[in-house]
Formats: sequence, C-alpha cells, structure tokens
Amino acid sequence: MWNKLATYIIRYRLWWVALVLVSTVFMAYEAKKIELSYQFARILPANDPVEKEYQDFRKLFGEDGSVMVIGWQDPGLFEVNKFRDWCKLAQRIKETTGIKNVLSLANLQKIVRNDSLSQFDFAPVIRTIPTTQTEVDSLKKEILNLPFYEGLVLNSKTNATLIVITFNDKALNSARRLSIVSDIEAMAEEFAIKYKTDLHYSGMPYIRTVNMKKISGEMELFMGLAVLVTLFILWAFFRSFRLTLLSIVVVLIGVIFSVGLLQLFGYKITALTGLIPPLLIVIGVPNCVFFINKYQTELKAGREKDDALLEMVRQIGLSTFLANITTAIGFGVFYFTNSTLLVEFGIVAAISVMVTYVLCLLLLPITLHYMDVPKARHLKHLDGKWAHGFLTKINYLVHNRRKEIYIAMFLMIIVSGYGMTKIKAIGFVVDDLPKNDPVYTDLRFLEKNFNGVLPFEVMINTKEKNGVFGDQAAVLYKIKSLQNELGKYKEFSKPVSVVEASRFLYQAYRAGDAKYYALPGALELAKLTNYVQGKQGASKQINSFLNEDKSVTRVSFQMADVGSERIKVLMNEIRPKVDSIFSPAKYKVSLTGHSLVFLKSNDYLLGNLYESLLIAILLIAVVGMVLFRSIPIILLSKLPCLIPLALTAGIMGYFGIYFKPTTILIFSITFGIASDGTVYFLTRYRQEIYDKGLNASQAVTNSIFGTGLSMIYTAVILFCGFSIFSASSFGGTAAMGVMVSITLLVAMCTNLILLPALLLSISKWQGKGEKPS
Repeated sequence: MWNKLATYIIRYRLWWVALVLVSTVFMAYEAKKIELSYQFARILPANDPVEKEYQDFRKLFGEDGSVMVIGWQDPGLFEVNKFRDWCKLAQRIKETTGIKNVLSLANLQKIVRNDSLSQFDFAPVIRTIPTTQTEVDSLKKEILNLPFYEGLVLNSKTNATLIVITFNDKALNSARRLSIVSDIEAMAEEFAIKYKTDLHYSGMPYIRTVNMKKISGEMELFMGLAVLVTLFILWAFFRSFRLTLLSIVVVLIGVIFSVGLLQLFGYKITALTGLIPPLLIVIGVPNCVFFINKYQTELKAGREKDDALLEMVRQIGLSTFLANITTAIGFGVFYFTNSTLLVEFGIVAAISVMVTYVLCLLLLPITLHYMDVPKARHLKHLDGKWAHGFLTKINYLVHNRRKEIYIAMFLMIIVSGYGMTKIKAIGFVVDDLPKNDPVYTDLRFLEKNFNGVLPFEVMINTKEKNGVFGDQAAVLYKIKSLQNELGKYKEFSKPVSVVEASRFLYQAYRAGDAKYYALPGALELAKLTNYVQGKQGASKQINSFLNEDKSVTRVSFQMADVGSERIKVLMNEIRPKVDSIFSPAKYKVSLTGHSLVFLKSNDYLLGNLYESLLIAILLIAVVGMVLFRSIPIILLSKLPCLIPLALTAGIMGYFGIYFKPTTILIFSITFGIASDGTVYFLTRYRQEIYDKGLNASQAVTNSIFGTGLSMIYTAVILFCGFSIFSASSFGGTAAMGVMVSITLLVAMCTNLILLPALLLSISKWQGKGEKPS
C-alpha cells in the first residue's frame, strides 16, 4: 500500500500541489472570518443538573455575571471636590452606550411614602451635584441613614465605596464589551490621576475582558515563539535553511487549515481553541524531522533521490500515520466529555493533527523531488558523535542492565505515587493570574471591603401563584432566616432580595427612621401591601426580584473567590440549612450562579480526566494492534507512556500545583503525544523482525539506532516548543507548558530505554527463536 502511495504522490505531484494550493486559499479565506468568543465559557454539558438550574435562573432573571465594579477607598471620600468628581464619573459611565444601569453614591434612591396615591415613590438622594462642603456633609448624613446601601455601595467603616455598573446582555456578550471596559477605565483613570489615588476594578465583565485581551495577545505571542523556536532548532539540526523553511511552511499551512476548520464548524477563538495554532506548530514539526531524517539516511546509504523518497514514504509513512493517530486520539477523546468548550477544542485539534500529517506526507516528497540533493555537510548531523554515544549507552543498558532499569522505574513509580497523593483539585476564578496582577489584587481589595464580587444566587420556587407573599408572607420570614444563616459566613456579601427591599420599604413607611430598617411582623407587613400594588413606584423594583406570577424569587449574594474546595465545604454546610428552612417537599430551592457553576466545572473536568485518559489508552491500544497482536507487547508498551504521566502528577503533588481546568488537560494530550515514540519504535522493531528476519536482540539494536536520533530531535523540539507556554501570564497555562515539556522528555527516555528492555524480556519469556505474534 505504502509503495503505491509513494509512487502516486511523485507521479501526480502537480495535481496534489494544485489541490493543496486551492484548499489552502479557501481555508485562508475562511480563517480571515474567525472571531473571538465573547460568551462565558461553558464547560458543563447542557444536561448537567447544575447547568440546567443555572440556565433556568438566567431565563427568569437574566445574566448574573453582568456587573462590573470600581472600588475606591479614601478617608476624604466626602470632601467636596472628590465627591463631586466621583459623582460626575458615575454619571459619565451611565451615559456610555451598552450600560444598563449604574449604582453609586451619585444616584442613590430613597423611598418616600406617598399617602395621597397610596404608594411608595423613589426620589434621588442627590438631585444636583453639591458645590459646598456643607451640602456634602448633609448628603453624607442622609446616605448613612439608608442602611440598605451599607455593604452594597458603601463601607462606612473602611471609607470604601463602589460604582456598580450593569451591562446590558447584548453588550456583555459581544466585542463591544471590550471597548466599553476600556472607555470606563480611561474615564476612571482621569479621576485617579487627578487625586493621586488608586481605583480597583473587578466583576465578571471586567475579569472576562482582561482575560480575553490576554488570550488574544498570547495567541500571537505563542505563534511567534513557536515559529522562532522550531526554526532555530531545525536549523541547528539540519544546518539547511531550505529544509528548515520547508518544514515551517508545511506546518504553517496546517495552522491555516486549523483556523479555517474552526470557522467552518462555526466555532470561535476561546482560551482553549486559541492554543491550537501554536500547538500544531510544535506537534507538526516532528513529522518533518522523521521524514527528512529518513530521506537523508537513504541518500547517505547510496540510493538515488527518487528511490530515497519512495523508501522514505514506505518506511516512515506508516509509523508517522499511526503516531499522528495516537496524538489525534489524545485530543479527540475530549469529544466524549460532552462539554462544549472541550468538544470544540478536541475535534478541531484532532482533525488538524491529521490534516498536518497529510500535508507533510504530500508536500515533503514533492518539494524534495524538486530540490537538489543535499550536500555532504548537510548529512553530518546523522553521524553526530554525541547522539551515537548516547544511543550506544542505551543499547548497552537494555541488553545488560534490564534488572537495574526495572528497579529504577519501580522506584520512580513509588515516589511518583506518593506525590500523587498530595495533589489537590482546587480552582480559583483568578488563580491563573500572578499574585501581583492588578486583577488579582483588585479582587482581594473588594473581598476585604465588600466580601467579594462573584455572583452567588439562591432561587426559591414556592410552586404556587403568589407563593412568595401568600400564607401571611411566610416565605419572606424564611428568606430572612436564610440570610441570617448565610450572614454567619464571611465569604458572602450583604444580600439583595425582596426581604431587603421590604426592610427598605418599612423604613420609608415609618418616616425614614433607620431603626425601622427591618422586616416587620405580619400585621405591619400587611399595611405595606396597599402601597406596593400595580407596577409603578416601589412595586416595580420589588418585581425585579420575582417572576411574573410571584411564585419564584431570588436572593442575590456576591462572594469571595475562595476556591472550589472551600465552595464545596460551604455548599455541604449550607444545603442542609436551606432544606431545614425550606422543606424540599414544599419548595424547590436552587443554589446557583457563576460560583457554583465554576465549582461543578472543576469537578467535572477532574472526573473526565480519568474517563478521557482511559478512553485514550484503550483507543491507542487498538492502534497498537495494527503492529502486533501480542497482548503482552500491547499492554507493557503502555508503561513507557504512563510512567511519565505518573511522574508529572507526582511533581504536581510535591510542588503544590493544583488540578484545575488548564493543568487537567496535560494528561490526555501528553499521553497521545508520548505514544508517538512508542509507535515509532514498535514500527521499526516490527520491520526488523518481519521484513529482515532478525532476532529480538538485533531488532532492538537496529531500532534504537534507526529511530533514536529522530526521537531525540523530536523530544528536543517538543520540549522547547511546549516550554514557550511557560511565558504565559496565566499560571495554569505556564504550568501546562512546563509539565508537558517534562513529561515528553521523560517519555523519550522511557521509550528508548524501558520499551526495548520490555521487548527483550517478552522475547525471552516467549522463547528466543519465536517471533511476536
């Protein structure tokens, strides 16, 4: 088959070139239309109960992650000039297109009892921006008399205040969000510079925007670094500018196809799909190394150019095909997670790996056919003394020191296993950022002064029309009890709910006296009912906490970024308390919001790590059956791929690197790539056994020297290529780069040392003269 394929590639080379050229132009056209994703990344599948509850909440009450905040702390908060400019800043932000609402000291509302119309009216606390200190002092006194806003926009104890900015849904999930955030920052920095003060920005729109800008910038950075690193390494190996440029161009065409595929599938650039182009460069170049090394080896052996090309495709075509299949499997198993984010990444990455392989298979022989035969100096790298000495040492070890090899591997497994017991699966919303990053420090400021900005929602379904207010408003008193329970936890902010609104109304009903900011008894509460009928005044604001028939209400908290482990503890403590207050037989209470979705996403990814890794092992084992139908060989050949993964997990445990979305991806991907070396070695071993009729010892020796140099080149390229991700400002991406680099370097060693040792032991066990079945 491969003989015919090699012949067809050379014979119909012009047709193949035309096909690649036309398809590349088409893919480039599609790639130009690709867009960044501005939607919140969905990791959980649509049928997950937590995701369903969250989507049900969004249908009733809209986005919960639509609020950006600007924090400011200053003892002179109520000095006239600062206060005036702070109010003007809030007004300017409110006028920005795409902003739904702004809540700040500048536009606080008080409630006024209107007996003539039997309703509550809202009136602004500040009708005109004050011009004198006396006016500001008067306003300060009035603001402090409104407990509703304490903990929401003002912390009077620490002299901190917020501008709370709500985006409309259209702007929130579009490119417009980026420009809005930039405009708001520019306006706010004018204030900061004028008064030489620090402002603190946070909230999900802001965090998402900053992360998206970083992702966009880093995608370009990684692309540039990947090209530069591989260019340098290829030139160092081949000492040929033409071969170096040829390899990079072939792989870059594969990158064009990958971006075009994203567009054709209707996907957008996300935190994961943005990694595909640089990953493809790093993963695709080793294909070129194996093909070119084999071509040059055949030329050095005295073959003519076209014969060398045919032999290159015949001998390397199958091994690289199977190796790329294993790599594609490492990505493709993410399809089984049912997570949109992972499925998109897995599908496109897997297809792109195979497309890049096909491009190498077609373009390398055709281009080399037209190129001059390399000069002798370009073949010197094949005789590298350092590599020959290294491989000679390996050959000696696998033939004479197998016992020591097994003992060393056993000790590595034991040490790694102990390290694995120390791994924790903890994720934070901003833990990928350095501790000195403004996003991180600003979030901590807001947690210190306002207990956090991450949305946490409680949705209460009474299952009855007007159930929130029926039965003498029993639900309101239950909500009050719930709020009191959650108030015992420092992780939660002051809530916003129909209960807090009722307290505000009762204060207004009692002439605005702050001591009446309380939920009144049933009789007093009934008196308020006549003032909140219809859809005007205060009733309009209360209705924002309810669904249309008043059977469902929400209690909105903000919470600190305490990490997935602490959230799990909190939920285990809070859920029984919720059920004791709201009987599950009568009420359906959903704990939801970004914070809970994030927690479940982290656990979901961890669970899918084991599932996807198991699927990858099984599928790659099936690929191994193409080469050998020997169960011992298939099973034991997985050890050289699994031991590096165990070592990596052990390192993560010892160094306190958490399992989280970015680091969890390491294992399935690296298992697929690490299996490449196994496939290369087994393919050559099989050829030596069956095609040349050698015994196991001779076949192992020839396989070590026949594939060793290319495997070393590949390991160096992959190590340096993945190391570029350590330049990321996201801690998880940087850790992924370092961990994958280490894993693949160790995988090269296990494939060159442990695998041949195992093959010799299996051969000895089966019988020296017997070939593997």
